[in-house]
Amino acid sequence: MRAFLPTGVALGIAAVAACSGTPSHEVLLATTTSTQDSGLLDTLLPAFKGDTGWDVKVVAVGSGEALALGERGDVDVVLSHAPEHELKWMAAGHGVSRRAVMHNDFVVVGPPEDPAGLRGRKDAAAALAVLARGAAAHAEWRFVTRGDDSGTHKKELALWKKSGLTPTTDDDWYIRAGAGMGDTLRIAAEKRAYTLSDRGTFLAHRADLALQIAVENEPALMNPYHVMEVNPARDPRINAAGAKAFADWIVSPAAQSLIATYGVALYGQPLFYPDAAAPPAAPPAAPPAAAPPAAPPAAAPPAAPPAAAPPAAPPAAAPPAAPAAGTGTTASAPPGTAAAASP
Repeated sequence: MRAFLPTGVALGIAAVAACSGTPSHEVLLATTTSTQDSGLLDTLLPAFKGDTGWDVKVVAVGSGEALALGERGDVDVVLSHAPEHELKWMAAGHGVSRRAVMHNDFVVVGPPEDPAGLRGRKDAAAALAVLARGAAAHAEWRFVTRGDDSGTHKKELALWKKSGLTPTTDDDWYIRAGAGMGDTLRIAAEKRAYTLSDRGTFLAHRADLALQIAVENEPALMNPYHVMEVNPARDPRINAAGAKAFADWIVSPAAQSLIATYGVALYGQPLFYPDAAAPPAAPPAAPPAAAPPAAPPAAAPPAAPPAAAPPAAPPAAAPPAAPAAGTGTTASAPPGTAAAASP
């Protein structure tokens, strides 16, 4: 097996590491803890195997670590939610394709009593600034950070940057979980603290948590997911065929339908929203390239045959030249000469 160290929150990595090589029927997927903690993978992966026959081994880590695994060639395909870092990863040649799969959004959640008064605010960065500036005077105001270089952690850091503040774990109120989304939510609930979560994982765990949404529905909280096939040049053992099979399948209408309906029965709303419906519609835009068949203005060639009719007209001019042939020497000027002789 490819050499990479187990991570504390990886799923099934020990079993994978024990293998001497990746069997041809197995795909190694590095993905975020949110796709696992929300339960989405439990729906998608059996359907993928049923449709394609491929088995999937999942390594569930933060997006930063998932991209690092792909960069080292330790996995075949990556599903993550860190757009800026994904673009840099692709530009560095670590992947051969990047396709939109789905999105949800982030939410700031906290204790039901909302001690910092964040509920209803429409600017997440401003809400975090209120929390940070008041925490020194209010011991009950706390925030739990993932602190794991995940997509959620990267989004949190972007919000702090927008707020103009840079909290550190030296601050008593700023607590590092160093864990996946589900565990971070549990820690926040235990400490009666605020945290940033993707909506899907929060909804999946909400019944067991003393937490409520404080800030939501802001453009800065958008959370898109992309699937990326790892560049086979990174490692000769990369299962390029399996990676492509998974990437093709997860953006297919069948998978997108599963994503669109996941969570509705249990939580009354989808946990993720499909994003690949538009790209497949792009191929139908290729049929308008069938507009070149409208280039059956190749009916213009039929107009070319009429050009063949003019050649038929010159032969008709030849007979008039034949009568003038009697004069012999004046055949080159018959039109003018004949007109003069007639008067």
